[in-house]
Amino acid sequence: MVHPKQPPEKGDRSPTGEDAAIQRIGMHLKSRFGGPPPGEIWSGDDAAVVSLPGVAGGHASLLLTTDAVVAGVHIDLAVVGLADVGWKALTVAISDIAAMGGTPAHALVAVGAPPGTDLDEIAAGIGEAAEHWCCPVVGGDLTSASEVMVSVAVTGSLEGPAHAVLRSGARPGDALYVTGRLGASAAGLRLLRDGPASVPALDETERAALELAHRRPRARLAEGLAAREAGATAMMDISDGLGIDLDRLVRASGVGFVLDEVPVAPGATPEEARSGGEDYELLIAAPDDGSLPDRFGVVGLRPPHRIGVCTADGGERRLGDGALEATGYEHRF
Repeated sequence: MVHPKQPPEKGDRSPTGEDAAIQRIGMHLKSRFGGPPPGEIWSGDDAAVVSLPGVAGGHASLLLTTDAVVAGVHIDLAVVGLADVGWKALTVAISDIAAMGGTPAHALVAVGAPPGTDLDEIAAGIGEAAEHWCCPVVGGDLTSASEVMVSVAVTGSLEGPAHAVLRSGARPGDALYVTGRLGASAAGLRLLRDGPASVPALDETERAALELAHRRPRARLAEGLAAREAGATAMMDISDGLGIDLDRLVRASGVGFVLDEVPVAPGATPEEARSGGEDYELLIAAPDDGSLPDRFGVVGLRPPHRIGVCTADGGERRLGDGALEATGYEHRF
């Protein structure tokens, strides 16, 4: 719920901080099994892609992802309710399925909470999200804990012949898009904490929309599917902030970027749009031929915002005449 800058780089574009920790853990685990078999994608993307056992021809794929929401880290219980924790925990995991261009199938939910916590309220939020995203909860676990925590695992599928969209496929010349204006969640948290005076230019309806963006984020499932159908080359959801997440995408793809703009949500600041995080809009790289916005129009989605282009210089990180730093939320270990 704070947004520190990513630690200084080593100078070779290798990951630092949280990303470096994830990479080390992944290497330890993969050393037990070797690399993934052909056609599978393990850690490093929004979801893993594994082959379904026993399927003739081996063409069917299963998406697997997990996420956790912890009180005091991902959510402030002084300004949001326990039902919001349940909604958010399931939705952010489903957003990972959206970022692969997939469709959610089933969820498992583990809840940890101190004695006296209203578990029914958490369950109500989980149930609302499960119904909204058509993703039934089929099991889980319950344990006592010092803080409220909801951990969710979601399975998903890929409809049609197109492969999952990874972070690593962007190419020089590809256009970069986001599916909506950014910074609404961070501005919503500011509004919930500081009151209406923190966003004086907004009316009551606009303020309610900001609060909802933080309390009840939306997974862009239809947009992810449309992007995959349109031939998107790389995609991820913006969970930690555009600056840090775009850096992750271009680093995985070995390209750089030049941005023309960062679209800012009403009531948000430019800094919140660049590094506020928890927007869960999709960041998409696609051929710069109009096919992505055309596909969005065909299926009745709001047009994506074209924000820039991928470049051949893997070290380029430019917004207008300046740099876009890799800022956003990063866990400390």
